[in-house]
Amino acid sequence: MSDLYLIALGSNRRHHIHGAPGSTLRAAMEELAALGTVRKRSPIMSSAPMGSALRRFANAACAIESERDPLELLRGLKRIESDFGRRPGRRWGDRVLDLDIVLWSGGTFRAPSLTIPHPAFRARHFVLRPAVQVAPDWRDPTTGRTVRQLDARLTAARPLPR
Repeated sequence: MSDLYLIALGSNRRHHIHGAPGSTLRAAMEELAALGTVRKRSPIMSSAPMGSALRRFANAACAIESERDPLELLRGLKRIESDFGRRPGRRWGDRVLDLDIVLWSGGTFRAPSLTIPHPAFRARHFVLRPAVQVAPDWRDPTTGRTVRQLDARLTAARPLPR
């Protein structure tokens, strides 16, 4: 039985083979096919640095269908990050690739290494803006709001910088 997942992608460091962060995300989207069927891909968007990060981020989202359970998918995502050169480092720092499970068709999930829905996604334009492109009507199992509604609420509360 397959499940659907909403995956958030981010990068703000050059990759030694793929180059700029946007190109790195395009390559990572191709690698997601090893974990399931990529159903939709958002355009790549730019966002401001966050936390200790110094460079702007490239962000995107993908909807994938996979037979893997959430923890198996997380292991696959961590392997892809590692293959792209991601190393453990300081939280919120610059990174070659970040892959996060945001939503899952199974609803909520909690384990020591993974919480679905992603705990902070409702407050992040850089997650919601791409997510609206691939899963606008997907409902957050915690609030019952669609991704489109969450994005609209966040934008109304804190307009995007120009």
